[in-house]
Amino acid sequence: MGETTSSGNNGKHTAKIIKIIIVLAVIGALVAAAKLFDLKQGFRDALDWISGLGPLGPLIFIGLYILVCVLLLPGSIVTLGAGVVFGVVKGSIAVSIGSTIGATCAFLIGRYLARNWVAGKIAGNEKFKAIDEAVASQGWKIVLLTRLSPVFPFNLLNYAFGLTKVSLKHYFFASWIGMIPGTIMYVYIGSLAGDLAKLGTGQRTRTTGEWVLYGAGLLATLVVTVFVTRLAKKALATHIPLEKT
Repeated sequence: MGETTSSGNNGKHTAKIIKIIIVLAVIGALVAAAKLFDLKQGFRDALDWISGLGPLGPLIFIGLYILVCVLLLPGSIVTLGAGVVFGVVKGSIAVSIGSTIGATCAFLIGRYLARNWVAGKIAGNEKFKAIDEAVASQGWKIVLLTRLSPVFPFNLLNYAFGLTKVSLKHYFFASWIGMIPGTIMYVYIGSLAGDLAKLGTGQRTRTTGEWVLYGAGLLATLVVTVFVTRLAKKALATHIPLEKT
């Protein structure tokens, strides 16, 4: 009986080690890829290819965004690029779908496949401990507020929420709704570039009239986003204590 229990424990320990090795290998590969390749240019090339796919383009873009979320890659240029390739409305919809599905995939991986690794990453983090306790009593509300607030890192938070008691349904809908304001703002900013090659370069050649129209729209978007973000920070402060300096 004792031998059976020991064998079972050894099997669990081995499986745990294998999972950790796989996660570390993936992270190592991503770090190496980031150093060897220009990710920004790679994303520009991918977006340029997607722009020529017609009706299939949005689906491929959504797939790309899901990978960005799951692989913890910086996806800001992909979000901005959606504005160039699809325009504000279609771009916002594509990013919203991709980011929500991607965040959900990361959540499920954090909960079922890489739980030990994620737990190690956030061990001793008082802010996350407070989030976990708040989620136990507030659920979807805390998820929604953290999505609205830029204080919390998007990619790691996707995995970290997998360790909390929040349900998949509440996580999905709260994340989706909470990410909408920021999504629209960044897609709109990207649409102003007008050219994938200009993303992040600051190159602009617009007429005065265009600048006035784009500026008015951007200002309105920023005002709404800043207003919502301030509300989120204020609400979060009542549930999550600030880090000690």
